[in-house]
Order: sequence, then structure tokens, then C-alpha cells
Amino acid sequence: MPDLDFNIFCKRAFEALKIDSQIDLASALDLNRSAITQAKKKGIVPDKWLLILFSRHGVNPDWMKTGKGPVFLKIKETGAAQPEFMAITKVKARLCAGDGSFETDEGVNNRYLFQSEWLKRKGQPDRMVLMEVFGNSMEPELKSGDTVLVDCSQNDIIAGLIYAVGIDDTIMIKRIEKHPGKILLRSDNREYEPVVVEGENMNGMRIIGRIIWTCRTL
Repeated sequence: MPDLDFNIFCKRAFEALKIDSQIDLASALDLNRSAITQAKKKGIVPDKWLLILFSRHGVNPDWMKTGKGPVFLKIKETGAAQPEFMAITKVKARLCAGDGSFETDEGVNNRYLFQSEWLKRKGQPDRMVLMEVFGNSMEPELKSGDTVLVDCSQNDIIAGLIYAVGIDDTIMIKRIEKHPGKILLRSDNREYEPVVVEGENMNGMRIIGRIIWTCRTL
């Protein structure tokens, strides 16, 4: 059988995964965008991409090649339906695990796919964003370069949990403790003293959301 045409591959992958961009496709395949660009230039796709779509998302390789048969291959042992996916935006603003970040540009940096049911169990998917951490104040729990998933619908303070916090134009990632007349923003790294927010400064503080998931590139 001849190599699968890139445009046909994209059309079917977009349909199966309910995505609409090559950025989403790269995320679904766990590839760099450059790999997608190279395949587009050549006009064909590697066979291993079909295996990735099958192993990660249950997409039927035969359907990808021919357009015939079921789109998904169900797991026979459980009869479970294949999961649906949602794209979560990664914004350019970065969370500072240190003294604070003034990089508050909310422009879109990328989008990544997550299983819809998993997101719904964690919170409100339509209120979630991905952000990058830099700084070492939350080590060893969070390291510089980690990506975290922030649920902006969860802004009630629960002691000891990790939140994205805004103070004026500063964005930080800290554990929060609420005390009478003040709030403490604590770091996991003991080299950093707690940040005390009290008095009029509390008016400029906002809880952006709770950190519910993190990933790290090794």
C-alpha cells in the first residue's frame, strides 16, 4: 500500500480527535511541531504515527489509511468506549516560584490535549489553563521549567494546597495559609521566607486558581 498522504492523514486525525490544528496534532502524537512541518513538506507521514494514534488514542490504523471501518478500536476486555479529548491552552504568562513574576502576557503559547473525563473529575475544564514555572522556591515539589495545570474555578483557600496567586502585577506559585488579618504565601524551599500579605495589600491580592496537575520534561 502506498504511503499515506499527509493531508488525508491530517483530515482524518482532526476528525477522530476533534482537533483543528497541527499544534493539537503534535500534542496528540507527543511530537515537536517541527516533525509535523517536515512531514507536511514531504507530503507523507511515518507509519509509526498510526501506531501512536492507536496506542495513545485508540484510533483504528486501517481507518486512518483507507477511511473504511470503525474510527476507533474498542478495548475488548472492558468494552470501554474510547475517551474524548479537550484542548487546554498554555498561556505565555509564567508562574514564578520565587519572589514574583511580572511576565503577565496572557497570549496563547500552545494547546495540549487531555482526556475530557479526567479534566471533569479535576474541576472545570473551561476555566483551566496551563502555565510554566520558573524559579526554585517550590523545589522539590515543583522545579523551574515544569508545566502546571491551573483550575481558575478553584480559588477558595484550602491550607497547604498550591495556588497561582496574583499580587498587583506579580504572579507567584505558593502554598497558602489564611490567618486572622493576614495571608501567608509559603515556599517548599526552606531558603525562602514566607510572603506575608496583610492590611491594604490584601486588596490587591487575587487567587488565580489551584494547581491540580504538573508535568516535567526530563
